[in-house]
Amino acid sequence: MAVASLIGTTIEWYDFFLYGTASALVFNRLFFPTFDPLTGTLAAFGTYAVGFFARPIGGIVIGHYGDKIGRKSMLVLTLVVMGIATFLIGLLPTYEQIGPWAAGGLILLRVAQGFGVGGEWGGAVLMAVEHAPPGMRGYYGSWPQIGVPAGLVLSTAVFAVFSSLPEAQFLSWGWRVPFLLSALLVIVGLMIRVRILETPAFSRLKEDAREARQPIVEVLTTYPKQVLLAIGARFAENGAFYIYSVFVLTYATQQVKMSQQIVLNGILIGAGIELLAIPLFGALSDRVGRRPVYLFGAFATALWAYPLFRLLDTGSPPLVWLALIVAFVSSHAAMYGPQAAFLSELFGTRVRYSGASLGAQLAGVVAGAPAPFVATLLLARYGSIALVMYLIVMAIVTIVSVVLASETHRDQID
Repeated sequence: MAVASLIGTTIEWYDFFLYGTASALVFNRLFFPTFDPLTGTLAAFGTYAVGFFARPIGGIVIGHYGDKIGRKSMLVLTLVVMGIATFLIGLLPTYEQIGPWAAGGLILLRVAQGFGVGGEWGGAVLMAVEHAPPGMRGYYGSWPQIGVPAGLVLSTAVFAVFSSLPEAQFLSWGWRVPFLLSALLVIVGLMIRVRILETPAFSRLKEDAREARQPIVEVLTTYPKQVLLAIGARFAENGAFYIYSVFVLTYATQQVKMSQQIVLNGILIGAGIELLAIPLFGALSDRVGRRPVYLFGAFATALWAYPLFRLLDTGSPPLVWLALIVAFVSSHAAMYGPQAAFLSELFGTRVRYSGASLGAQLAGVVAGAPAPFVATLLLARYGSIALVMYLIVMAIVTIVSVVLASETHRDQID
């Protein structure tokens, strides 16, 4: 079950991350060519952020039916939505062909991506957490979380292959291929997801006819504190991750004048090592608790903020790769490993899909969505020291939220 969740989640995040990489390297030139490079990049990151604003809507709508109908059917639906949207991006005409309508189509398909991934996360982690043996929810819940760096590795690797083409070929057709390949991955994912079983916790709920009539209303009236704490807990994890995986491409190529291939390789290496670190941190949280492991990652985010950009400024490939490895492993993985179990345990089974999805996806709106955009503005106006302070502020929000939250690793889930 954990492996099935991992494979499906990897495919969905492959789709979502392709857009981020293309925003940093391609979309500014193909869909916003009338702007100067910086403004074009800001516009591309603006469309990138739109997907995050659709994620809470997906979390609410898909979460509602996930709490009433079941986890499995919603996972199949979200995979189809993501796959179709990503495939169509690969077919989208550019500004040169249809003018401003190209940007409009890009935004519409990004909204569809955000809706799909917003509903997918809650279902994927609940399939793992609610199937987990006693005392192993952190470890089992970490498996769908591996899908994020796995999707990042896969999307970055595929994009790196085609970005090595001559520039004219890459801008003409090469950038489209990674998006079109999504169709094949979705077919594989559907073959796996239609075979998985509903979770025991939800099955018992269904048998006893205890489903919530209006899950999202019950979440907001019964669990408002937990929603806020979930948002805060994700602040540093989500915001910093998109600095590490998306904004560094802009920073290194435009500010440091490095080859995009070197930076893509660094992201690949860092995310690849994180694949191994996430389940280790998830398992550790089963032993020592969710909060200590999560706090380690939040403090690491703050402490590594200054060294991260100083190492990037050197332009040295080994030092750039070191900067990204530490960022992905010590900062992000330590928070992301226990996160699925931690957020799921904050809510009862009746509304767990809706509650966990709402808290997680609202964090994407306030932290993840604006991160590349805000970082680009801060860099242009104040320089890299403002980027350091930005990461530290996000870390402080997460530290406070996790300290205020209850320890949940020994709690039973009904």
